[in-house]
Amino acid sequence: MDLEKPPQQQSAEGCLTVAIRLPVRIVVFVLVVPVRMVWDALVVGGRFVRDTVLRPVGHALVRVAWAVLVWPWVMLWRHVLVPLGRGTAWLGRVLVVAPALWFHRYVLTPFGRGAARLPRAIGAGAAWVYGRVLTPVGHVLARLLKGAGYVLTAVGAGACMALVWFVGHVVVVPAGWLHRYVLTPLGHGVARLADCVARLVRVMLHAVGVALFWVLRVLLVLPALAVRRWVLTPVVGVLAVVGREIAAAIGHAWRVAGHFSLAVGRLLSTLFRWFFVQPVRWVYSTVLTPVGHVLRETVLRPAAEAARSAGRATRQALAAARESARQARADLRRMLLGDPGQPQAVTGREPEAGEARTLGSSTTALTKD
Repeated sequence: MDLEKPPQQQSAEGCLTVAIRLPVRIVVFVLVVPVRMVWDALVVGGRFVRDTVLRPVGHALVRVAWAVLVWPWVMLWRHVLVPLGRGTAWLGRVLVVAPALWFHRYVLTPFGRGAARLPRAIGAGAAWVYGRVLTPVGHVLARLLKGAGYVLTAVGAGACMALVWFVGHVVVVPAGWLHRYVLTPLGHGVARLADCVARLVRVMLHAVGVALFWVLRVLLVLPALAVRRWVLTPVVGVLAVVGREIAAAIGHAWRVAGHFSLAVGRLLSTLFRWFFVQPVRWVYSTVLTPVGHVLRETVLRPAAEAARSAGRATRQALAAARESARQARADLRRMLLGDPGQPQAVTGREPEAGEARTLGSSTTALTKD
């Protein structure tokens, strides 16, 4: 990249160009200076308002919001809730935790240890009583009871044999004779009598059931069958036919009403199309569309072209005015300050295309001569 600025070439211009340029530059200068001064005044005023009004008001609003919304909660937390929490924690530690620790250390722990040792002592005493007292006494009682058991077994065996003989000869033998010769014949007779009575009752119940069946058949079933066959069946058939015909008539009427409503709807739609849609369409297509085309061709397009031409001319005039203003400022600066010195050519700023930047070469900005 070549940073050397080539010298400006003075183009050959005529006297008329110079004569027109100077008044135009003077006029543009006269017109641009007030606008620029107003713009600078507005910028300075805006910065002044921002720095002296808006920013302090913003800081004040932030501080007011902090003082109204945040600071009371901070003070409440810092000076009320935190000391209250610390005081509550200290009271809880003094009134609850310390007494509980003291009670646990000096009451519950000794009591628990004593309670743990008491069953051990009671168990040791009970073991000694069991081994030294109860076991020998138990052995002696077991031997005594064993001997008494032998005696009672012998006495009981003799008593049982006598009792068995007595019961066998006094109770069992008479009871067997009574069962064989008295109860058995009596039971057979009672069973036969009960069988005869059951047969008689069965025959009577069968006869009563048959009689009731025929009575109910004659009095209820046959009349009900006759009524169903000769009355209900024809009536139900007639009602079914009437209901079917009514349903068919309703369906036919529904279909005819549908066709009629369709015809009326088509008629109304046709009338609406004839009396409203087609006139509106005719007015739109024969009146509004040509008028719109005429307005577009005679008014809108020329207005748009004129607006575009005016905008283009305005942009060209503004560009020419900016260029004239720039030239006027440059001429004024040249008349007041003189011509600027010619820039000196600076060489060696960029390496050649074939060279590469390295740390050892002098083509970098730090090691450049």
